[in-house]
Amino acid sequence: MNRAIRFRLFLMMALEYIVWGCWLPLIYNYLPSLNFGAGEQSWILNAFPAAAIIGMFFSNQYADRHFSAERFLAFSHFVGGLAIFSLGFVTSFWPFFGLMLLHCLLYVPTLSITNSVAFANIKDAQKEFGLIRAGGSIGWVLAAWPFTFILVDWAKVHAANPHGFVSWLGTVLGSGLTGVPFQHATRWTFIVAGIVSFVLAAYSLTLPHTPPKKVETGMDRFAWLEAVKLLKRPFVLILWLVAFVDSAVLYSYFNWTGIFLVAPASAGGVGMKGNWVMPVMSICQVMEILTMVILGATLKRLGWRWTMVAGILGHSLRFAIYAFFPYTVPVVVVQLVHGVCYAFFFAAVYIFVDEYFPKDVRASAQGLFNVVILGVGALAANSICPYLLQDVFTHNGLVDFRGLFELPLAAATLAAIALALLFHPPAKEKIEPAAERAVAA
Repeated sequence: MNRAIRFRLFLMMALEYIVWGCWLPLIYNYLPSLNFGAGEQSWILNAFPAAAIIGMFFSNQYADRHFSAERFLAFSHFVGGLAIFSLGFVTSFWPFFGLMLLHCLLYVPTLSITNSVAFANIKDAQKEFGLIRAGGSIGWVLAAWPFTFILVDWAKVHAANPHGFVSWLGTVLGSGLTGVPFQHATRWTFIVAGIVSFVLAAYSLTLPHTPPKKVETGMDRFAWLEAVKLLKRPFVLILWLVAFVDSAVLYSYFNWTGIFLVAPASAGGVGMKGNWVMPVMSICQVMEILTMVILGATLKRLGWRWTMVAGILGHSLRFAIYAFFPYTVPVVVVQLVHGVCYAFFFAAVYIFVDEYFPKDVRASAQGLFNVVILGVGALAANSICPYLLQDVFTHNGLVDFRGLFELPLAAATLAAIALALLFHPPAKEKIEPAAERAVAA
């Protein structure tokens, strides 16, 4: 494909995921600092998965049929950017929840729309999509590192009065905020996310024109329903259910990792400075970049089933390290498996859907899996994770991190076994005619 277009799509993905990567890793620490209860935290956290569920109907059944993709992205990121920017200055529950819901309702559909823009402008999905989607991973990394300098105790740095750049840099990197000051300074994550969203709104207007899709038949208006009917096929249903479990496991990682990293070692945590949480978690995306690059070759060598199984087992390994080796070095190193977790399962699922589903319901089928990956699975995790952390596994002020992490460890392992034993997709040439007959029926 044209290199200039590939770069433009790559940059689109980078900016898209910078917005999300700015605020997601630290929001789980930030909400308790505003004195929101576990239930209120769940409401705010579930704005994103709720938007993903709504987005299945809006972005795939309305937005992409009535608006060109680039204009929809521009509008969504401008208005959504205003909402997320404002969260840096709001501390009351209902205004905070309302702004977060508005942002998510506008942002979440753009995740599938950017995929649609990419797929509409590439020729070989297996070969090219991974390279373009790697821009999102790089964007998430870029979102993390500025906060190494933002979430710093500058009073401590000035008091140390370091001489020379090297001494100054070492003092800054070692003077991260902790405790309540760290939580309060986290508001900057929303402000930066809003600024980047404004940039993406303007950039979206320069993307290749992707016109709205025409509705050719009355049945096409209900393509989402036809996509749901495809769950009657055992291999599709198994993949959908495993995606639910894997999504819940992924969001338990986001719910608990930041808290685990900054918790004192004496309390079972890692004892990390607050300004290093996002950079350490961004290691996940560094490996994600590498695995996205080799995803096409891996799929051709291992096939769909074993590539996805490897992705799920990455979660098992990470939570095993969290539970049984809660020390700085192994916890930091194991972040590398996140790339395997995302690329080998979630990205592989999206490519699988693009290749296996009939063209007339393909976009809605992508939405169907977006619903479970970004919606239902995340909704389940965000509803139960604050409760498990604060009420079930906290005793006398101390969190039983080992018992907590054994839950997603077991869930991921069982999901991998189920996929290995039960997921057997037929040859591509055998599914599309049958799927088309199902749609016709």
